[in-house]
Amino acid sequence: MVPPVAPGYAPGVDTRTLIETTAASLGFVHLRVAAIPPEGTPRMQAYLAWLARGHHGEMDYLARGADVRADPRRREPDLRSAVVLALEHHHRRPPDPGGLTGKVARYAWGRDYHNLIGKRLRKLRRRLHEAGVANWGGVDTAPILERAWAEAAGLGFTGKSCVQIVPARGSYLLLAVLFVDQALTPDAPLRDHCGRCTRCLVACPTQAFPGPRQLDATRCIAYWTIEAKGAIPLPLRASFGRWVFGCDVCQEVCPHNARPPDPDEDDLLPRHAWLDLVRLLEEPDDALMQRFLGTPLRRPGPDGLRRNACVVMGNLGDAAAIPPLRAAWQRGSPLVQEHAAWALARLGG
Repeated sequence: MVPPVAPGYAPGVDTRTLIETTAASLGFVHLRVAAIPPEGTPRMQAYLAWLARGHHGEMDYLARGADVRADPRRREPDLRSAVVLALEHHHRRPPDPGGLTGKVARYAWGRDYHNLIGKRLRKLRRRLHEAGVANWGGVDTAPILERAWAEAAGLGFTGKSCVQIVPARGSYLLLAVLFVDQALTPDAPLRDHCGRCTRCLVACPTQAFPGPRQLDATRCIAYWTIEAKGAIPLPLRASFGRWVFGCDVCQEVCPHNARPPDPDEDDLLPRHAWLDLVRLLEEPDDALMQRFLGTPLRRPGPDGLRRNACVVMGNLGDAAAIPPLRAAWQRGSPLVQEHAAWALARLGG
C-alpha cells in the first residue's frame, strides 16, 4: 500500500517544507537541519577519543560502522543535508508506591522508542522517496552520531551531562537523523545555555562525569542496569539507590527540566515508572519478558533485571526484602546469587 503524501504537499513545494509538513503529521515535535560538511560528521574525533579511553565499556556496537559514522556519504555518496528530528517524553513521575519498588528512567516508561520512532521515520522516508528525494537515516541503533548532528543543526545544545537540551523544553528527547540528497537551508547552532551551572555533574551518584561533557559509561547507573551483562562493581552498588533500570538524576536536577511539558501521546505514557522488585525476582523468565514486550525493559534480560532488583533491595533497608532475597540466593543464577548475597549482607539477613 502506498502511503499518502504529506498533508498540504503539492508539486513545486520545496523539500524542506515537505519534510517539515510530513514530520509534523507523523508526530515529530522538533526538526532542525544541518549541512553535511566536507570533513563529515561533527565531533567525530572526540567520539573516537572517547572510545579509545574505553569509556563505552562493553558497548562494542558503538565502535562498529565507524566509516559511516564518520561520514554518512560513505553509505550514500550524494547526501548533502542532515535533518534532525525529535519527540519528547517528559512526563511527570507517578506517585511513589513505596514498599519494595524500584525506579525506571523516563525514556523506558512506555513503548520502545526504537520501534516508536523507527516506524515514523520509515513512513517519512517512503514519502520522500515518492517525491524523488533520496535519503537514509535512523536512530541510535544505526551508525549515526545523532547528538553531534543535533548540536550542529541547533536542535538544542549539548549540556554538561552530554544530553541534548532544548531551552525552555528540556532534555527528555528521543532523537532521529535523516540524511537527504538535497542542500536544505541549514539552521544555526545554539549557544551554550549551561553557563556556570554544574548541578548535573555534582548530583551524579556514581561520579560518572570526569568533566563537563565527558561521560565514563563504566561508572554510569544506566550503563550497569541496562547494557552491562556482568556483575555490578561493588563500590558502585550502594550509590544506585532505587534505580532498577536506567537513571535520570542528571536530568532531574537540570534547571531546563524544571517544568515538564508532559506530552499526552499514548505510546509515551508512564506505564512502567515503578517496578515491583519481588515480582522481578519471582516471575518466570518467559512471563517476565512477555510482560515487558515492546518496551526497553527487556534489554537486560531476566537475570539482568533480577540483578538490578537485588541491588535496589539492598539499598532500601527494608527487612521485608530478606525472604525474597534468600529465595533468589538459593535458586537464582550465579549472577543473581552474588547480588542477592550482597543485598542480604546489607540487610543483616
